[in-house]
Amino acid sequence: MIKIGILSLQGDFLEHYQILREIDNVEPVYVKKPEDLNKINALIIPGGESTTIGMLIDLKGFAEPIKKLAEDNIPILGVCAGAVLLASSVIDRVVGETNQPLLNLMNISVVRNIYGRQKNSFITDVHIEGIGVVKAAFIRAPGIVDAWGSARIIGYIEHPVVNKIGIAAIQDNLMAITFHPEITGDKKIYEYLVEKINELK
Repeated sequence: MIKIGILSLQGDFLEHYQILREIDNVEPVYVKKPEDLNKINALIIPGGESTTIGMLIDLKGFAEPIKKLAEDNIPILGVCAGAVLLASSVIDRVVGETNQPLLNLMNISVVRNIYGRQKNSFITDVHIEGIGVVKAAFIRAPGIVDAWGSARIIGYIEHPVVNKIGIAAIQDNLMAITFHPEITGDKKIYEYLVEKINELK
């Protein structure tokens, strides 16, 4: 049985748990303390409020253990706020520099709230390289504006306000997506994560 941990400090970790229960040979695990990271085969950092999650990661001693997971080739998926936290560079569309705590694990630059406020949220089909078409919910979503080194953007969206913008990136065992698959119930991202676990074992 593959154990996939969901960082359960803030945000929509429950929705990820519920959808993972529907996938064969997967046992979802709530990760509430650093030692919970020792028993998982992959980690999901969920959407929520990236500044709050980042502060709680620091406060509860998660930063170094999560970085150790990345070093040990354990797959990590950052979803929306989780993608922000994996990034090396983050600004906010409105306020500019955020000075928020980051894990600084992926060579990507992210702009928070790139599409606007909550009322500008939307659901659409997107194409992700190596995965296919995914039904994606963008809720106060960030955008991936640059990738360098071993990081690569593998999905884009054409948007009437911001034009072509990155929505998914990979770097070795790490993946950042700026949308919410758990809200639409699309399992393809999770199935890809399981494939990645098996590939890296």
